[in-house]
Amino acid sequence: MASNLPGISTGATPQSVEKITRIAQDYEYNSSIPLRYWLRTAATLIREAAIYEREGHDEQAYLLLFRHAQLVLVHLSKHPDAAKDDKDRKALVAAEKEVQKNLATLERLKPRINKRYERHAQLLRERQSRKLPARPTVVAEPRERVTDPALAGVAEPLEAGENRDLAVRLAQSEITRRATVRRSKGQSGPSSEEGNNRRAAGVWGNWESALDTDKRPADRDLSQRIQDIRTNIDHAQPAKQDQRTRESPAREIPSSAAASAYKYPTVPQQRPLEPSVSPGQIAIRDKNVERHAPPVLPPKEHLEPSRASFVDGSPTSTPPALPSKVPPAPPLPNKVGSLEDPNSMKSDLNPSSYTFKPSAYLENGTPLRSVFLPANLRASFLSLAALNTRRNLETCGILCGTLVSNALFISRLVIPEQMSTSDTCETTNESALFDYCDSEDLMMLGWIHTHPSQTCFMSSRDLHTHCGYQVMLPESIAIVCAPSKDPDWGVFRLTDPPGLKTVLNCTRSGLFHPHAEDNIYTGALRPGHVFEVNGLEFGTVDLRPGSSQS
Repeated sequence: MASNLPGISTGATPQSVEKITRIAQDYEYNSSIPLRYWLRTAATLIREAAIYEREGHDEQAYLLLFRHAQLVLVHLSKHPDAAKDDKDRKALVAAEKEVQKNLATLERLKPRINKRYERHAQLLRERQSRKLPARPTVVAEPRERVTDPALAGVAEPLEAGENRDLAVRLAQSEITRRATVRRSKGQSGPSSEEGNNRRAAGVWGNWESALDTDKRPADRDLSQRIQDIRTNIDHAQPAKQDQRTRESPAREIPSSAAASAYKYPTVPQQRPLEPSVSPGQIAIRDKNVERHAPPVLPPKEHLEPSRASFVDGSPTSTPPALPSKVPPAPPLPNKVGSLEDPNSMKSDLNPSSYTFKPSAYLENGTPLRSVFLPANLRASFLSLAALNTRRNLETCGILCGTLVSNALFISRLVIPEQMSTSDTCETTNESALFDYCDSEDLMMLGWIHTHPSQTCFMSSRDLHTHCGYQVMLPESIAIVCAPSKDPDWGVFRLTDPPGLKTVLNCTRSGLFHPHAEDNIYTGALRPGHVFEVNGLEFGTVDLRPGSSQS
């Protein structure tokens, strides 16, 4: 899977770009997984990368963006579903456009990563030349941090279980900030020019000819690395095929596809914005500017409100009348940043100042980021499912949320359109679900469903359903609620290995078919990577027809 391998260790020894690109290519790909799931995985990689970059984790952001490029260009372009379904083919073209757009971000991150790596290497060389012992807190990090994802940065890694209250406050602050930014952008809306650029995707409609011009060395260097990935994987193919690849860029996306002729109308340029400011913001800004002292008012006894300022056309020595009571100046508003720039809206809880350590590991040693689950979410879900439960029908919901400080927070319970029986529950109209998540910038972190009359376990049908979620995100969880049994609920994930691969390769049908392996799934709560927390707010949205819940 493209997203379930270790990333770069933040707080650990800095890595070079070359090493990061090698790590980015180290994942499992299975073409039997439907293309739509892989495309959702690709979208998740982009969303995670944007958050990591915003929080200052350049290495992890670079890894995810490069992995996205490699996944899309090397594997998904050859996926069998791309030739079967027109909708999947269009989605794949959109993913390829995303790769082109992200090349600028990769090139922006590269010098920062290398500078940090070179500074660390120089420090090591200086200490070795002076024969000074390396200090563990600065140079040498504990070995276990090297394999932890996204722990390399300036923030001190925190234990999730010991800092639940901090995690809740941090998440609430950041989720609120992001929602404010999203609403602001939604209200203003893109300009007509920007809208046209988005629809036309720059010069993508005629990308073959456009990509032959303006080839910057930096872009060629990056695209050549991506092309080298394809060459290494396709090394068994004849040389003639390599020649055809170079001559026919339509499907293979050769190195010239990364040339800078592609226009980036919607990519931020990372330069200070000069937004229009309100009078209050001007007043705030002027606080930092040296101002002259105001003129001294004359004593009050000389102020005669009824007396004119001019006598016989000549000014008198008496100043103009002043009101008896001057209202105090209104208080200045709190200092805020422009809503156009998410990074400008700072709070006391800055996500870049914290990072949560992985709290569990897959069976293959891959670390899992912590997932924080609102303690009262199950009660809300069971209330929505009560009618179906009384009718002995299953109900399912989607657990959505976001990434903050290298931890995942469930902040939305979405009830999708679905068809239910006493033993199954299947979502329908998945496009509406995906559209909603995309519009709210939400990641799918798992699902929850009821067993109205069965015990709390994962049926074979449940295992196959959850496989699609865990392929997209290794931390994905499945919550089973069995209100009439004891225990009445559980949080589960597939083992890896053997569970995930066993289910992926299973072709048997039937609701309750057996699998060859016994250790197919395991608990994810106590111990595990899931933590129930009080005070973590979440919203509920019911997408079922006729529902007014929101």
